[in-house]
Amino acid sequence: MNHATDRGPSSTRERHHADPAKPAPVGIVIATRNRSASLAVTVRHLLALPERPEILVVDNASTDDTRAMLARDFPQVRVVSLPFNRGALARTHGVRALDTPYVAFSDDDSWWAPGALGAAARHFDEHPRLGLLSARTLVGPTDAADPLNDLLADSPLGRATDLPGTQVLGFLGCAAVARRTAYLDAGGYHPLLFFGAEETLLAYDLAARGWGVTHCPDVTAHHHPDPGPRTDRPAVVRRNELLTAWLRRPLPHALARTRALAADARRDPHARRALRETLTRLPAALRARRPLPPHVERAARLLEEANGGTS
Repeated sequence: MNHATDRGPSSTRERHHADPAKPAPVGIVIATRNRSASLAVTVRHLLALPERPEILVVDNASTDDTRAMLARDFPQVRVVSLPFNRGALARTHGVRALDTPYVAFSDDDSWWAPGALGAAARHFDEHPRLGLLSARTLVGPTDAADPLNDLLADSPLGRATDLPGTQVLGFLGCAAVARRTAYLDAGGYHPLLFFGAEETLLAYDLAARGWGVTHCPDVTAHHHPDPGPRTDRPAVVRRNELLTAWLRRPLPHALARTRALAADARRDPHARRALRETLTRLPAALRARRPLPPHVERAARLLEEANGGTS
């Protein structure tokens, strides 16, 4: 499976790792667009990590001073410049450009706690089937626990003897570390989804290929999202949840989710937009449709039941 079928970046600026004799086993990929100020804060935090990871920024065709700022202030950071905005596919460009065995993802408003990447590398070293781990996420200047932490920790899928942590079929994109070979084997993020709840489909794809996906709370990420309103987010999330159902879940399930969204669309403008955009992308989703293997579908259904039918 290979989701990222677009052509490659227009240009790449490469810098040597600070200590090429002892490269860190975990590299970091940051996808960004037009957020140079918050990106600078993120990069400063990542450069201060004791693990000294290689950092690669994938710029989604920014029109601000992102590339100039990186060249001026952070010449040790590698940059891949995309000719147009590829959304979450920017992460796949970054994974391909790195050669570290493990890849951590940050957004331009998130970074990793000191020691987190070392702990993640140990999990991957000790568990060859582990494809991706989801970290504990602390939010904002007060380090408030993200509610997703408890949801993942309480996953009804439980533990497997050959994996660390609790098995899950979801994660937060800016608080995840992947085995590079597993990520590429699963195809990375799907081009139909762009951004917004894109993680579930990748978790399905990893599990369908036999890779483990777990929540490991001893690995910590910090997330400082912009407090401003994101008015388009609800529609995009609902669109991608429905497209995920059409891409991977049984047809009766996908049809039921579509009918539910159509009912909501009668009174909710976000649902109307989500339904309209889903129908536009549906032919492509049907062409790419690959139902989950039975054991992964059972796990997805168990999670949905545990979450009140909303996963």
